Amino acid sequence: MADLTQPFDILVIGGGNAALCAALCAKRGVEKVLVLESAPQVFRGGNSRHTRDIRYMHAGPTEYVTGPYLEDEFWDDLLRVTGGETNEQLARLTIRESADLADWAPQHGVRWQRPLHGTLHLARTNVFMLGGGKAMVNAYYDAAHRMGVQVAYESEVRELKIRDGEFLSAVVQRNGASQEVRAKAVVVASGGFEANVSWLKEYWGDAADNFVIRGTPYNQGRMLADLLEHGARAVGNPREFHAVALDARAPKFDGGIVTRLDSVPFGIVVNRDAQRFYDEGEDFWPKRYAIWGGLIARQPDQIAYSIVDAKAMGKFMPSVFPPIEAPSIGELAAAFGLDPAAVAATVEAYNRAVRPGVFDPATLDDCRTEGLDPPKSHWALPLDSPPFYAYPLRPGITFTYLGVTVNERAQVIMDDGRPARNIFAAGEVMAGNILGRGYLAGFGLTIGSVFGRIAGREAARHAGR
Repeated sequence: MADLTQPFDILVIGGGNAALCAALCAKRGVEKVLVLESAPQVFRGGNSRHTRDIRYMHAGPTEYVTGPYLEDEFWDDLLRVTGGETNEQLARLTIRESADLADWAPQHGVRWQRPLHGTLHLARTNVFMLGGGKAMVNAYYDAAHRMGVQVAYESEVRELKIRDGEFLSAVVQRNGASQEVRAKAVVVASGGFEANVSWLKEYWGDAADNFVIRGTPYNQGRMLADLLEHGARAVGNPREFHAVALDARAPKFDGGIVTRLDSVPFGIVVNRDAQRFYDEGEDFWPKRYAIWGGLIARQPDQIAYSIVDAKAMGKFMPSVFPPIEAPSIGELAAAFGLDPAAVAATVEAYNRAVRPGVFDPATLDDCRTEGLDPPKSHWALPLDSPPFYAYPLRPGITFTYLGVTVNERAQVIMDDGRPARNIFAAGEVMAGNILGRGYLAGFGLTIGSVFGRIAGREAARHAGR
């Protein structure tokens, strides 16, 4: 068990990908690095243990990706999903610094696997971890242990002692006792506030009670709130978050990636009133799947239903929960307590609007609707092949975009515009600098990996002076 009574060079708050990347890099420059993870060891890793792939810049195909993904395309993809709500300097830094991740991660025990196939079309842009995020997190903890990084589990930081923008110590609750831990520099990598439903309610009201938290229940936002209270400059819209269409039958917390629904592009989505409310085929799923949680959050009762027919089955990665099946649209609607006549009318209107085309899930095909509002721009096929299937959908919150402002050295920027001397941030707590809204599949790990490494290096540089 880590001895918290001794002074440390670097204190890393958090236990996921960003925190571990910071600790691994910091340890190369200083002797005493401590990671404080609020979760028990069995649940260590935060949201990172639910991941499976990371987006990175690369010049050509390898054993694990099928082709090149260069800076300009990466940047264009990010611009498209954020609508320009991003700090270009930090975003381009993230993109460029991601280029060596495919080599750096295996140097610390991570193993890659050949790309998966399916709805997300990520075989060219993203590399997949063998064993997923849990295996990645375990590899990084093993590497940290070998290097001499100390780790304290079930150790929650309750307060940061900061004076004139300088970190002095952290008040840590462990084993029912409170103690003060001192360090020359701190890296805050403890995530957002998505698991704090009371905080979400400040922006969403009672609708937040219907949100499902995909990841760890330990991301309560305590460090984010503390930094803001101490004068860190906020960044990001507090109402914005990375949220997906999640199976409504998922547990409130920690359901992870297996509860996500990827069926949306292959059918239609209706709300409680049996009305469609958005273009299901607007763009490739990796560039749109993370807007669907927010869309559903704005629907009555925060509930929606993904409806497909027999033609769609096998074309997407299903939820861990089986779909509801029925021989007719009316019977399918009744199974969810929806008005059968209203659902049937919506399906009939959609079917009439579908125009012939060449269906191809791998391209932005010409299968579309005409005269329908909202339209379906691609992959529009009539729902006419029984049996019919449906999944109930809820907003699945991954992480929040409200965070602290940082510079290219991962230093936290204070309200007066000056960087804090020895306070650094990485991961979800600062992702709002780069993700003002929207999301790219695998990009959260990219931000955490890049800024975790930067924060670790810069914290060590400061501590070694």
